[in-house]
Amino acid sequence: MKPLYLRSSGSFKRLLLSLSPHRAKRVHAPPDVEHPSAQAEAASPPHERNPEWECFSYEEVRRATGGFRAANLVGRGGSSEVYRGELADGRAVAVKRLMGASACERRERDFLAELGTVGHATHPNVCPLLGCCVDRDLYLVFAFSARGSVSANLHDGEEGAPAMGWEARYGVAVGTARGLEYLHKGCRRRIIHRDIKASNVLLTDDFQPQISDFGLAKWLPTEWTHRAIAPIEGTFGCLAPEYYTRGIVDEKTDVFAFGVFLLELMAGRKPVDGTHRSLLGWARPLLNEGKTEALLDPRIVAGNGGYDAEQARRLAFVASLCVRASATWRPSMTEVLELLEGVEIKEERWAMPEPAAGDDEGEEMWGFDDLDDDDEDEESGTPSPLSTSSASSA
Repeated sequence: MKPLYLRSSGSFKRLLLSLSPHRAKRVHAPPDVEHPSAQAEAASPPHERNPEWECFSYEEVRRATGGFRAANLVGRGGSSEVYRGELADGRAVAVKRLMGASACERRERDFLAELGTVGHATHPNVCPLLGCCVDRDLYLVFAFSARGSVSANLHDGEEGAPAMGWEARYGVAVGTARGLEYLHKGCRRRIIHRDIKASNVLLTDDFQPQISDFGLAKWLPTEWTHRAIAPIEGTFGCLAPEYYTRGIVDEKTDVFAFGVFLLELMAGRKPVDGTHRSLLGWARPLLNEGKTEALLDPRIVAGNGGYDAEQARRLAFVASLCVRASATWRPSMTEVLELLEGVEIKEERWAMPEPAAGDDEGEEMWGFDDLDDDDEDEESGTPSPLSTSSASSA
């Protein structure tokens, strides 16, 4: 049988050759192969240096995961498996193995797309890519997050265990906003994540959030206003209307999902619950009526730690802006971050015009109350791959 690189497409073959284990151990992030415009790379900010990551051999990856032992499997999706591991130097890692036939073009494209997005990101609130392996199969190696995802910390605690406190929740909201604002504005690549949700935000030992799982991410060159994507992928209950109906993707797609994420942090409810009712459908009337305390997780309201009423009002206000049906009227992540970090809230600045008679783009049409999803399989992308809780669905 031919080696993998001899059976691959031209662009993928060149990458495999450049990342051969016999070549340099540390490499620069590769150019993105999806985009046809060569000028886009030249338009990237000149001051930002390419991130570097390691090219691991198969033996290193195999040894780190104990031979891909079943006990080390921490997540599985339709196109990948994720294993906990430890490198020879003691670093804890999560190894994401892309599944499928060895010559599958979709698998190669997904591998290159993820390298072309997270491989260019360097920020405290973005989970770092440590390296990859193209020896025998396709692997991405990330830092491992032992504290798990935000979703696991909100929903998977033992009965009677203390809930995540308000201070931690607000810190997660601000930190995640910083990471997302960086992806949209600060990174040399303008990255749209497309699957922002609590199970894709991991927590460091000191509860700093890190955005993970770039399996659905796309990047937008400066001269593009949006991208049209097919098929529609993501998580029900978090999909922006313009993406769900027309496949339109830009920064405001992530802003909408971030609004749902804020509601999940506040309420301690999943985007879609076991009765198929959406968090957004439940929360929207409370947001419209300004009933902030009714939005809060009862475990916080009744707990000894309490909550900061002003911060709760800010989160509710920002969430209400982010989940607006019209992308035009949503804030940018820069504006979101300013509001969360304490800029004065001027409600008149964000007032929307009265809808015209017969206007069918009302706010209430996107409640997602009648979803037909199956328990754990409410998304068509890959799971959050980097923590002990990565198998959770939302």
